[in-house]
Amino acid sequence: MWTASSNMKKTDVLCNLIGTKYPIMQGGMAHISDAKLAAAVSNAGGLGIISAASGDVQKIAAEIDLCRTLTDKPFGVNIMLMGANIDAIAELVAEKKVAVVTTGAGNPAKYIPMWHEAGIKVIPVISTAAMAALMEQSGADAVVAEGTESGGHVGEMTTMALVPQVCDAVQIPVIAAGGIADGRGLAAAVMLGACGVQIGTRFLAAAECSIHPEYKARLLKAKDTSTVVTGKRLGHPVRSLKSPFSRAYAKAEYTDISDADLEQMAVGTLRAAVLEGDAKRGCFLAGQVAGMVNTEQPAAEMIAEIMQKAEELLS
Repeated sequence: MWTASSNMKKTDVLCNLIGTKYPIMQGGMAHISDAKLAAAVSNAGGLGIISAASGDVQKIAAEIDLCRTLTDKPFGVNIMLMGANIDAIAELVAEKKVAVVTTGAGNPAKYIPMWHEAGIKVIPVISTAAMAALMEQSGADAVVAEGTESGGHVGEMTTMALVPQVCDAVQIPVIAAGGIADGRGLAAAVMLGACGVQIGTRFLAAAECSIHPEYKARLLKAKDTSTVVTGKRLGHPVRSLKSPFSRAYAKAEYTDISDADLEQMAVGTLRAAVLEGDAKRGCFLAGQVAGMVNTEQPAAEMIAEIMQKAEELLS
C-alpha cells in the first residue's frame, strides 16, 4: 500500500477500498476505455475502468475477460444507466465479479445489493451534493464528485466548489474529478477533502489508448480555450474539443430546428471521432485540461509523474 506524507494519509481510504497502490481512477470514457487502457492503468497502480457504453453484452464480457489476461490487479466497469441492456450488463458484472462498478446518468440503487453480494464496490459519479447524499443512502461505497470542467456529459458546478460541499454532505469517501491532469490537481483534491481522483482526458494521450491518431493529435494541440459545451438545450450538456461538428451543433441549438433533429445531429459522432478520426463529423470529447496534455506517454509514466508531484507539494 502506497503511503506518503500526513497530508496524503487520507488517500489510504481509497486505496484500501478499491485495492490499488495509488489513489487514481481512470475515467470510464464511452467507446474509449477498453481492456488495453484499463489494464495499463491498473498495472501502473491505479484503477483501470472499462466502459460499458456500447451496450453490447458479449463485447463487454470479452473486454472483461481480456483485461484479466493483461493484468492481475483490480479493475472496474463503468455503466451509463440510461444506456441499452442495462439489466443484462448489471448482471454480467456481478457474474464476472469485477472489483468496482462506477455509474452515471441515473440511480444504481436497485443493482447495489446484487453487486455487493458479488463483492463489488459501487462508486457512482455525481454532480451535486444532493445526489451524493442519495447515493450514500442507497448504499454506495464512495462517490466521484465530477465538476463541469470534465469531458463528456457535464453538470453545472465546478470541481473547486463541488468537491468540498460533497465532502461535507456525506460520510463515504469522495473522489474528485473534472479538471485534473497532474499532481497539482491531485494535491488540490486532497486539500479539498477528497481521498483520490478520477482522471479521463489525460489518459486519452496514453500510449495504450486506442483512439484514432487524429483524435490524439487534436488533443495534443489543444489550448486552454479549446473546448466547448453543447447540448444544454436538450438537457444533457457535453464538453468536447472545438471542431466543425461542435461549432455547427452549437449554432443549431439557437435556431428553430426541432429537438428530434438536433438530437439526430449527434448520433454516431463520437464513434466517428474515436474510430475514424473524422475531422468534420467527429465529436472529440475532452475536458478543460486538454491544454495541459501535450505528450503521448505510457500510462505508467503519467501516473508516476502525478504521484511524484502530488507528494512533493503535500509534504
